[in-house]
Amino acid sequence: MGILDLFSKQGRVERSRASNIKGALNKYAQSADRFKNLQALRDDGSEEALYGLLRRFGMMYDKTIDDEQEKDWVFEVLSEKGVTILPSLKKYLAAADSISWPLRLLDKVADRETELAMLSEILLRHEPGYERDPTKKIQLLNHLAGIKDGSVPPLVAPYLADMDEGVRYAAVEALVRQGDAAAAVGPLVARFTNPEEESLRLRLQVAEGFADLKWTVPSDRRADVEKLLPEAYKLTKAGQIEKKAQP
Repeated sequence: MGILDLFSKQGRVERSRASNIKGALNKYAQSADRFKNLQALRDDGSEEALYGLLRRFGMMYDKTIDDEQEKDWVFEVLSEKGVTILPSLKKYLAAADSISWPLRLLDKVADRETELAMLSEILLRHEPGYERDPTKKIQLLNHLAGIKDGSVPPLVAPYLADMDEGVRYAAVEALVRQGDAAAAVGPLVARFTNPEEESLRLRLQVAEGFADLKWTVPSDRRADVEKLLPEAYKLTKAGQIEKKAQP
């Protein structure tokens, strides 16, 4: 095979791959036609093809059942490929606006160290502060909430100061679910008593977390916390938050 033949063959492969990616993401095509393109990308197996399969998660098809079936199929195909998808997955997680499906994939194919390293890197691209669409931050924090690891609280605590209430709430939930009082009590009390915090549901979430886990409010912060407790809660002399008895 000569050099010209080699380049010609490579060009055909690349054009075919590009066509399959385009077809797999065509929301106006029939589901059966998209499946042919998705199967071709699966058989291709290159990093570009795997990235094309991942992009299917970001496309919404009008027929909800078909949309879910296609995404389920892509999820299973990529899961079976294991760690070979990690380079494409990392690229997609960095680029996509919504990442709930890819986060599930990451949890399935990566070991814990790799998963946390990748999540930490993505969070660096979405630091606390203003972001036009906070969906990705919230999805990352919700995912981290389900990972019990000592490195999680330092990752999520800074988002207690985010400008978006939904992000702050997700950070509270993540810290509570970790169950690590040493890492969570200080930051949560600081957020709870912050004079700029206007979210009642956030304070309810903090109060409920302290009550369920029997965490103690530091003695020097109890007066501030008590002033802001939601109506359904009280602070005991020992510094614990409890639900009031129902009349």
